[in-house]
Amino acid sequence: MESRVSTRRKVACTSLELPMLGMGTAHVGELYGIVEEGAAHATFQAGWDGGVRYFDTAPWYGRGLSEHRLGGFLRTKPRTDFFVTTKVGRTLHRPANPATFSRDPWKGGLNFEVKFDYSYDGIMRSYEQALQRLALDTVDALVIHDLDIGYHDAETLDRHTSALSEAGMKALDELKSSGDIKAFGMGINMKEQLADLAQRVDLDFALVAMPYTLIDQESLHTGMKACLDRGVSVIVGAPFASGILATGTKGALHYNYGAADEAIVEKVRSMEAVCATHGVSLPAAALQFPLAHPAAVSVIPGAAKPEEVTANIRAIDEVIPSEFWAELKSHGLIVADAPVPEGSNA
Repeated sequence: MESRVSTRRKVACTSLELPMLGMGTAHVGELYGIVEEGAAHATFQAGWDGGVRYFDTAPWYGRGLSEHRLGGFLRTKPRTDFFVTTKVGRTLHRPANPATFSRDPWKGGLNFEVKFDYSYDGIMRSYEQALQRLALDTVDALVIHDLDIGYHDAETLDRHTSALSEAGMKALDELKSSGDIKAFGMGINMKEQLADLAQRVDLDFALVAMPYTLIDQESLHTGMKACLDRGVSVIVGAPFASGILATGTKGALHYNYGAADEAIVEKVRSMEAVCATHGVSLPAAALQFPLAHPAAVSVIPGAAKPEEVTANIRAIDEVIPSEFWAELKSHGLIVADAPVPEGSNA
């Protein structure tokens, strides 16, 4: 069987085909801790050596640092050998007082102030700035980033949404029509947004960061179904639910970019017991599960160390018996009618 690292799936009705396994780069932007330059390069190299050819980044990740680091690595590679997606909706600017500027929530990153802008000019400027940081003359797709209540109050969200629908979408349509990009999508952090906003905007794909994971399938019959019905592909952006499905209950217990509550910890502990029974690693189950959904085209776990990306490469092709998925369902740990990976008789 061909490795999922190199197997490609088509994004909606576009010319873009993405590998089933990619690499998210928020961690290289120093989300949870400082990442030395050599370690960042070694992490990209480990992914490349293992066959990873799809990389997702954003201006927000490390306030430009992730794009700089990724571009520095990729600029010596043949452009036809890899895929890059980055985000729009933020532009970066010199802070008024660099000496006192806070880079929060990034542990490191760069000294750049963020301005949200989903207008025509804002989308175009965000795109052009990203190309310069990446040292590339093209990216494969753009993602509308963080247009949700987690980042904006209700009034501001309405204003940004109007700017996007009235003018920002025109910029994305023009870039796609001209061939500058092959597709565009929206980053989705919340279940309500997946079922609502993303369905009111014409998209090629949704980059779903939390609403559909091994832990939580509440969106199966709402947002995920809407994507399937509308022909919108899904890229799964946080398959480890921001950490706990990679580390298990003996790790830092990160969930949804915060601390996991006891109910989540207990659910993961129960999953670990089923994993032990069937000789399955929890990260492998977490990576392979969402790819079984018919709308899903790719999964992009993050990594900040070479051993993390090589572990992801091993996990994506780990053999998982059908009995494993059946037992998760029998214990109510995943939704009974959730699609599971091929070969399952669950």
